[in-house]
Amino acid sequence: MALIVHKYGGTSMGSTERIRNVAKRVAKWARAGHQIVVVPSAMSGETNRLLGLAKELAPAKPDATYSRELDMLASTGEQASSALLAIALQSEGQPSVSYAGWQVAIKPMTLSPKPASSRSTTKKSWPI
Repeated sequence: MALIVHKYGGTSMGSTERIRNVAKRVAKWARAGHQIVVVPSAMSGETNRLLGLAKELAPAKPDATYSRELDMLASTGEQASSALLAIALQSEGQPSVSYAGWQVAIKPMTLSPKPASSRSTTKKSWPI
């Protein structure tokens, strides 16, 4: 049994039909006995839509708190995709729960903007 990490971009997560297809692919690997971790992006166009709304409401002189709120807002797209994928996996008969990044404490091993690998610093293990 292997631990397999799948990353799905916005196009793969762009509609409920596409999310269902991702769930079928992930469920196939899980039924084969593998442990699967899935990292889904926000649905296609969702991050741009949310940031566009923020731009319409932005203060004349944005500060650090504005940037913080942009980060919070942008992360909601991934949270929605994660929850929708968990629901689709449940409909495939696979037990599944979604987590936000802070709940699993994954931190990069380097300070590079594109780290080659990451490690989890959490002591908990969650069924997926």
